[in-house]
Amino acid sequence: MNFPFHNKTLEGQHILITGATGGIGYEAAKAAAAAGARVTITGRNEEKLNELKRECGSDKVFAVKADLTKPQARDQLAEFAVNEFGPITGLVNSAGIGGGDVVENLSEDDLRGIMELNYFSLVELTQLLYKGMKEKRKGSIVNISSLSGLRGTHGNAAYSASKFAVIGFTQAFALEAIEHGVRVNAICPGYVDTAMGRNAIKSKGERNGRSYEEQLELAKESIPSGRLTSPGEVANTIVYLLSDAAGNIVGESVKISGGSVMR
Repeated sequence: MNFPFHNKTLEGQHILITGATGGIGYEAAKAAAAAGARVTITGRNEEKLNELKRECGSDKVFAVKADLTKPQARDQLAEFAVNEFGPITGLVNSAGIGGGDVVENLSEDDLRGIMELNYFSLVELTQLLYKGMKEKRKGSIVNISSLSGLRGTHGNAAYSASKFAVIGFTQAFALEAIEHGVRVNAICPGYVDTAMGRNAIKSKGERNGRSYEEQLELAKESIPSGRLTSPGEVANTIVYLLSDAAGNIVGESVKISGGSVMR
């Protein structure tokens, strides 16, 4: 797939991307850097962060290993990023985990762990970085939710609840932030061809007594386009929402599902 943006689309911007060692965050960092932004990337896997930095060009990317569920780590991330590349103009909240089980089997640790990373740390990091955007009256925030944040699915209550929470936060916060020149939107992918997406398919297959290959074919058959979304396609949508071309897109939940949302 060819990169559809000019190399100056995000020129002059400083974008912070969480979950950059995962499939969507990784591709989002590459796309933002290719579009001319300076990019701060964060995640828990230092080796993958350094690999991504090399791939993007080390002069364009600053990497910070961080556990975003820790307040001190969030504070340090913001401080180090601003010191390296100046004020942050764009935030991509891509960090997240899947997992869970049917409600009767959910442990408190599973429930709290999913909500802590997928929702609470997202809100708290956003609060931290929004202050600078509000002061400059410029910024764009993109939250990665899911189709599971728009409709529940069997055996997915904890994850789905966390992504519904992200949508609610996105919509309510967007009304506040736009008063100060900051746009807030969400992206809701269906099945994405990443390790997390493949694991979700594998887990669903196991619950239903199917192999991964069998469940994958069923997943593809349920999608009108007949295929999973690539992480690059999600990354391109992220770049668009970060860009001035999306100047009047506010509080939206952009679906990328190959049409499966209509079934």
